[in-house]
Amino acid sequence: MSTLARVEQLRHAGHDVVSLTAGEPGSGAPPSVNRAAARIHQDNTVLNYSAGFGILPLREALAEHCSSWYGVDLPAERIAITTGSSGAFVLSFLAAFDAGARVALARPGYPAYRNILDSLGIEVVDLDCDPDVRFQPTVEQLEAEVAQNGSLDGLIIASPANPTGTMIGREQLSSLAQWCTSHGAQLISDEIYHGISYGEPAVSASEVTDDAVIISSFSKYWGMPGWRLGWTVLPEYLVDPVARLGGNIALCAPHGSQIAAVEAFSTESMDFAESQVAEYAAARQLVLDALDELGWGRVAPADGAFYVYTHIGEHLQRFGSSEDYCAAVLEEAGVAVVPGTDFDPVNGHEWVRLSLAPGREAVEEGLRRIKAFHAGDPSAR
Repeated sequence: MSTLARVEQLRHAGHDVVSLTAGEPGSGAPPSVNRAAARIHQDNTVLNYSAGFGILPLREALAEHCSSWYGVDLPAERIAITTGSSGAFVLSFLAAFDAGARVALARPGYPAYRNILDSLGIEVVDLDCDPDVRFQPTVEQLEAEVAQNGSLDGLIIASPANPTGTMIGREQLSSLAQWCTSHGAQLISDEIYHGISYGEPAVSASEVTDDAVIISSFSKYWGMPGWRLGWTVLPEYLVDPVARLGGNIALCAPHGSQIAAVEAFSTESMDFAESQVAEYAAARQLVLDALDELGWGRVAPADGAFYVYTHIGEHLQRFGSSEDYCAAVLEEAGVAVVPGTDFDPVNGHEWVRLSLAPGREAVEEGLRRIKAFHAGDPSAR
């Protein structure tokens, strides 16, 4: 967020900055969703509180979507519409864990997991996931943690993951789910980047277990982060606790966003979303093709999502840390990328995350400037 604040300052001062930071798709919502939102206002639709778990047409559309994508039969009654995935995290963490619970997660990983858990008095158990395990947790790591420090109450996974883009295959996901069930640990699967992959589609935890909490959102695949609309699929035993908590925390997700989002599952909208995935794929290839010339080191295999997570390689000795490297690239080349320290407080000072979400043209220009900056070209901007 401090990087984004500095980007805003530079732009306000008249500087041209290419921001490859946030996971905000540059395309915006599918046109049919925008048209549905316009009709809401044209028709003077009264927007009040919806039912706590969301309007039934949207929940039914999501159930059909899960059937289409994953081949699973999920009753709409187990689906709760939330204020973005962030709302789903808060509700599910509160419902599933007591203060003092021990919850494991991969490092590097999305920082909000750690921060929300910390704020609720839940102990975060780091699993150091390096390139050897593709930045994803393993059953062997869970076994070692339990043997050394005692039982776990939960495990949070993400596939595709932020910041690495790596994915968990069906066999590994099934093994993790079975381990959680047999050890009484609540599995929470962040599936917000489903639909954005560059080979095999992502596997949902709903395909291998009925016990997982599954969290997703309209923010990424459908390009709707500002609509603040997410959802969670709950095991039966968490439906009532989440309903009670939701009624006291946010009452409901934005009513107008829910009405318009039903259109997200139309053929037109799904085709639009797929066209944006093709754009991310082209931008991803630009980065992968430029790695040697950029002088960056190891790179996470970005199987999905719209990020590339890379070691800064030969630039570490010159700059000392990814934070100083990113600051120099921003100030001198006008390109914003994110240091890895948010995602990994131990090793992140050697890594950066580049977002593909702004699209191919922005990524291409950003790479041109970074290469010029590395070469000492004063016209890097």
